[in-house]
Amino acid sequence: MKTWTVLGTTAIVTALSLSMVGTTSADTNHISSAPTNSLTSSSATELATATASIPSGAIVVDLKGSGQYKSVQAAINSIPANNTQQKIIYIKNGTYTEKLTITQPHITLQGESATGTILSYNATNASSGSTTNSASTTVKGDYFQAKTITFRNNAGMNAGQAVAFYNNADKAIYTDVRFLGYQDTLYTPGTGRQYFKNCYIEGTVDFIFGSATAVFDQCQIHSLGAGYITAASTGADTKYGYVFLNSRLTSSGTANQSVYLGRPWRPYSAVTYINTDMGAHIQPTGWDNWRDPANESTARYYEYASKGAGANNNARVKWAKFLNDDQAKVITIQSVLAGNDQWNPTQAN
Repeated sequence: MKTWTVLGTTAIVTALSLSMVGTTSADTNHISSAPTNSLTSSSATELATATASIPSGAIVVDLKGSGQYKSVQAAINSIPANNTQQKIIYIKNGTYTEKLTITQPHITLQGESATGTILSYNATNASSGSTTNSASTTVKGDYFQAKTITFRNNAGMNAGQAVAFYNNADKAIYTDVRFLGYQDTLYTPGTGRQYFKNCYIEGTVDFIFGSATAVFDQCQIHSLGAGYITAASTGADTKYGYVFLNSRLTSSGTANQSVYLGRPWRPYSAVTYINTDMGAHIQPTGWDNWRDPANESTARYYEYASKGAGANNNARVKWAKFLNDDQAKVITIQSVLAGNDQWNPTQAN
């Protein structure tokens, strides 16, 4: 059986259409059954031991000089803007203090190990002029992939908004990746689709936020203090926002009942938790309206088969919903992310 551990100094989200038929208020419908997938699926791995050997044809980056480049950005810059084939940049263990930007499509950043290869910077909203500019790593190219690697913003807990990773592109896949920060750790703007498998995401306030459609599959979402896990800004015409499947909400240094599952950055914020193990740090009411009662009639917040000390269904706000079995079973990785081109990230190279 695979086990879950808190790694380093890490959440999950999804959303459904308000038009779902038969959805009942969170205070009246407690679902106890669950889909067949489970948190301890044999496909899960522990990030603490996730490693990767050098793939054939990869561009190698090594701080010690054994690769083609010592700088990650230099390796990125070596790939042409019109790239059409997936190019792997393999990064050996070490802490790379660089503010990275990727605009080319079809780029993979693959670390030697999930905990040993760290891409880090310390910009903040205040120092850079905006939340977007604070990102340690910025991705704007479609078909981006990251494997066995850490993205970090190490500005610190009291630095305010400080993004570790920003992706405004389509068809992104992350496998065995850590995202480390405090406020605004992971920023997913735009309308692209993103798939997170066995990832660790940590933070305090709004540390998974944006308007993209994203699935968090068997991920660990770790709170480092009181706050809000998600701040989705899902568009009114976007059916799914953040979807958490078979994941775990954990914490350290965090008071019980001090973390909300989410709050709406925009009125039609969409977040869904399915088969999620929730720790005692989760607020019994679950959701916050961001000081605007009008959001209660538009936000799309759902749960199914939540478990653990934080799964207090009877205390949830009445404007959030619990899904029934039929509604939950149709929410799959592909149904959420397929789009018009039937993209299936589990079959991507």
